Amino acid sequence: MSRLKKKLTAAVIGLSMVASMGAGAYAASNLTPIKAYLNSGLSFKVNGKPFQLKNGNDGTLAPITYNNTTYLPIRSVSDALGIAVHVDAKGLIQLGETVDGVSIATGFNGDRRTKDPSKTVYDGKDYKDVYFDNNNGTRGSSFMLYPKKKYQKMYIQIAAIGKDIKEFAVQDSDTDIELRTTPVAVSDGLMTVEVDIGGADALYVRAEVSDGGSVFIPFTTSYFK
Repeated sequence: MSRLKKKLTAAVIGLSMVASMGAGAYAASNLTPIKAYLNSGLSFKVNGKPFQLKNGNDGTLAPITYNNTTYLPIRSVSDALGIAVHVDAKGLIQLGETVDGVSIATGFNGDRRTKDPSKTVYDGKDYKDVYFDNNNGTRGSSFMLYPKKKYQKMYIQIAAIGKDIKEFAVQDSDTDIELRTTPVAVSDGLMTVEVDIGGADALYVRAEVSDGGSVFIPFTTSYFK
């Protein structure tokens, strides 16, 4: 994370932001009525570029001013800074990387996912639930993941079997920005690729595979944080 982003993050947290959460996130007994004002006179720039606060439905928002303090919608600001925000059912708000990892299987969409014991074993260990592509021919092997802006990091494990993988890439599907690219050699074994997904909503994951090569990605040891 850049020094500027760290400063912005600290400033955002210091503003005591309020979260834009769904109905039922808090019980009525936790809510205290106040008299506040929608402050449409404020405008924003992020890294020198104009930025409009928006809700999850792409609707325009205005900050709230209360007792000389300005409150910003946390979801909108997290999008601007590329910081993940996760709100659980108990009202706990987590910014950035979470403490506990969540399997990437929760956001997986694609083919070649298998729990077949004949395909889930690598180097003598059964990973139970994997992405395994052993098709023929030189090809692109790909799938989608949907972290839904909840996570800051992804730790994905991958092994090349038979032939080296020329390029393994993770791309933000909405912006088409490649977040990480790396070759994967057979000799690397099961390697862990760390990717800063910065609150991305959808990820396009692909591997360039040579004829005779296979891709092995275990879901049980690959996770979002």
